[in-house]
Amino acid sequence: MLVTSRSYVEYKAMFDLSELPASVLDCSAGGSGFAAEAAARGVDAVAVDPAYELPAAELTDVVRRSVPAAAGIVDEHADQFVWHWYGSPERKHELRVEAADRFLTDLAESPERYVAASLPELPFEDGRFDLVLCSHLLFTWADHFGRDWHLNALRELIRVSRAEVRVFPLVLQGAGQPVPFLPELLERMAENGVRHEIRKVPYEFQRGADEMLVLYR
Repeated sequence: MLVTSRSYVEYKAMFDLSELPASVLDCSAGGSGFAAEAAARGVDAVAVDPAYELPAAELTDVVRRSVPAAAGIVDEHADQFVWHWYGSPERKHELRVEAADRFLTDLAESPERYVAASLPELPFEDGRFDLVLCSHLLFTWADHFGRDWHLNALRELIRVSRAEVRVFPLVLQGAGQPVPFLPELLERMAENGVRHEIRKVPYEFQRGADEMLVLYR
């Protein structure tokens, strides 16, 4: 198991965030420090991930081991990544270590902020969050999760959102190929009255992955 720890500043860039609303859900958050940092800024922030079912000691071990493991994957596929946002591999590593530390500290202090669950079924009431963020799950793993799973997942994200859902990135893992069924998904969402926008963001690491999907309830 690999549990990625992304930082608050990475989230700000990936999702083109200027200021946060009153409540935010980070869906499939992994070892991210985002919820902890958002909560420290007065936001009602909740993180959800199936990995939170693990006992605390095991989850801590997985998060710690995942930081160097993720760096090794990048090294093996160096041609698929660009470094203009991070500046250097060292800076990326620093951000990920800091994020893991922030996550683990907050998990110990505020375990209620971290909910064990997974798409396409989330244990929250309709319209629970002003903003829902989903990073590196939908579309990234479209070679593992098919069209119907994605449609159900998007509907669930919209259900628990009061206003807006943001999903990043919009390409497959690896070579960054487009997701073949994305246009059909957007058509199906539109039939249900959900508007969308594909927006360029000020972040790129995987080559060509610099756009997010915004869904409006």
